[in-house]
Amino acid sequence: MPLAASPYDAEPEVTEAADEDFWTSVRTELAARRGLLLEETRVVNAARWHRLTTENLDAVRAGLGPRALLAVWPDLRPDVAAVLAGLPSDGTAHVVWEAADGTITDVVADETDHQELAALVSGARAARALPFYADEGGPLLRAALPDGDGVLRARW
Repeated sequence: MPLAASPYDAEPEVTEAADEDFWTSVRTELAARRGLLLEETRVVNAARWHRLTTENLDAVRAGLGPRALLAVWPDLRPDVAAVLAGLPSDGTAHVVWEAADGTITDVVADETDHQELAALVSGARAARALPFYADEGGPLLRAALPDGDGVLRARW
C-alpha cells in the first residue's frame, strides 16, 4: 500500500518569513534596545553572528545567505565577568562572545567546561549566555529568509 507522505517529511518549526514585517519588527527592537544580536544559520549547527545597530542593519541584511534561518537575540553584554558568573553550575549553556578583533564566536559548554570557557573568552569585548533548551526561552524574533520571489522554501 503506497504511503500518502514520507515519514521523513516533518513539519517545519519555522514558518515565518523574514519579510518586510519581520524587518520592521527588528527596527522597532533596535530602537528600543540600541543593539541586537543576529544569529544567521545557513546550515544546521553552523551559525554566523552579527551585532546589529541602526547604522549597520541594511548592510548586514544585504549580506545574509539565501534561505537562512534568522534568530534575533538581545545584544551582547559588555560585562563578560558577570555573564560567566551567571552560568548554571549544573547544566549546559550556550555562550556567544565578541573577541577583541570583532569576531563573534559561540560554544555550548556544561559546568565541567567553565575554566576552559573563561580562558576562551579572556579579553572578549562582550558576551551573552543564551538559553540552551527551548523551555528556557527563545529569541526575540525568528524567521527564515524567503527566496527572491518572496516564497519561503526553506524548511527549518
